[in-house]
Amino acid sequence: MNQKESEFLTFLKEQKAYEEALSLIQWDLRTKAPKKGFEQRSEVIGVLSQKLHNFSTSDKMKQFIDALKGNTENEMIQKAVEECEEEYERNRKIPVQEYKQFVTLRSKSETIWQEAREKNDFKLLQPYLEKLVEYNIKFAEYWGYEKNIYDALLHNYEPGITTEILDEVFPSLRDSLAELVDQINNASVKPDPSILQHHFSKEKQESFSLEILKRMGYDFDAGRLDQTIHPFAISINTNDVRVTTRYDENDFRMAVFGTIHEGGHALYEQNISQDLAQTPLASGTSMGIHESQSLFWENFIARSEAFWENHFDLFKQIAPTPFEPIPFDEFYRAINEVKPSLIRIEADELTYSLHIMIRYELEKALINREIAVKDLPDLWNQKMNDYLGITPPTDKEGVLQDIHWSAGDFGYFPSYALGYMYAAQFNHSLKKQMNIDDRIRSGNFKEIKQWLNQNIHQFGKMKKPLQLLNDVTGESLNSKYLVDYLTKKYTAIYKL
Repeated sequence: MNQKESEFLTFLKEQKAYEEALSLIQWDLRTKAPKKGFEQRSEVIGVLSQKLHNFSTSDKMKQFIDALKGNTENEMIQKAVEECEEEYERNRKIPVQEYKQFVTLRSKSETIWQEAREKNDFKLLQPYLEKLVEYNIKFAEYWGYEKNIYDALLHNYEPGITTEILDEVFPSLRDSLAELVDQINNASVKPDPSILQHHFSKEKQESFSLEILKRMGYDFDAGRLDQTIHPFAISINTNDVRVTTRYDENDFRMAVFGTIHEGGHALYEQNISQDLAQTPLASGTSMGIHESQSLFWENFIARSEAFWENHFDLFKQIAPTPFEPIPFDEFYRAINEVKPSLIRIEADELTYSLHIMIRYELEKALINREIAVKDLPDLWNQKMNDYLGITPPTDKEGVLQDIHWSAGDFGYFPSYALGYMYAAQFNHSLKKQMNIDDRIRSGNFKEIKQWLNQNIHQFGKMKKPLQLLNDVTGESLNSKYLVDYLTKKYTAIYKL
């Protein structure tokens, strides 16, 4: 490594130090911070974010890019330079003061969102959302786009994916899911979810969730589990990746499956190659690939019959007495009940993608100025009725349920549905190499985790999402595998 390469890596480490401090503050803000500290904490986040913006757009960064681009034989450094160049080109188009104002507003908005949820009052959040939408539109115009302004925001979370691709893939997936849901609604044999609705203390749910995380291979020497309103995983660095969850003592499924979901995110971040540490490559390549990992663990593994054949006895040891007499088959079918849900994070795996399409259509319309923020509650309720046949009784159970818009994250939601399709494709490829059900049934997650580490996790951002998908599966985005998986599984559960 020559002197310029070494200086570049040192510069990246300094930048990464600010990122770590910012991530730690954001974790604290969503989990432990006292309410009175929110205002000043938001200002601190704004200051640190401005520092990071300055790093990425500095003359020094440009000097490194010009000196090293195409002039290094080190593949990792070359990829890091390319990543920095893209960030430099995008960030320098945004005035520093505007970026600081946006980040500060975003942090305050998250706090107001919590209050709006508690009070079930969308109008508290509305003025913040209106400003955040305007900032996103302004930034998208700065960045530029070819066909649809929303593409500029999609790029932040899923490079290579466009509105055109989504508008081609989503309708066919929606129609397939809707047809399957109709068959299930008309099925004569249905699960009984009431058998799961017994009081299950937070402490016991936590005990079970912690044990499952350990079995998945989550490294507690490099992470921890905490409670929050909206579950998330956050990577401070590859040796400090934290998981959060939310408990409902009358429905254990939220915390158990939510923890496994976030654990899938964490396994990705914990197993990125240490060679990429303290560089911009030490992160998941996209939110869609990230979601593929969380949904793979949550649905393809933890909601499978094989998983519960192995873990049902452990569950009964920890769960309260009313769960003891429940037969295995009834339990398995009940946890996989298909029923339209008001809350996205509580949705069954069949209707989940429909929740995403609602959000995608609304935020795409917002960014294209086709609808106004003030109309979101009514439009949300109408789409919920159109897609799922249910109408939220309150905004808390409707438009206020997700943190993403209050955090300014427009363009994020499609990655959930994309991740589900990616996960199905990865699952199909994995099954060609090993009998995954036998591994799950025996509680042997080690080989599964090793396959994910080797084929997906280790690369971090060394590969773009669609390149990674093609390298692992041999093909591009294909919703067929998700439809096939869901059809086979729910045909058996509902005896269609």
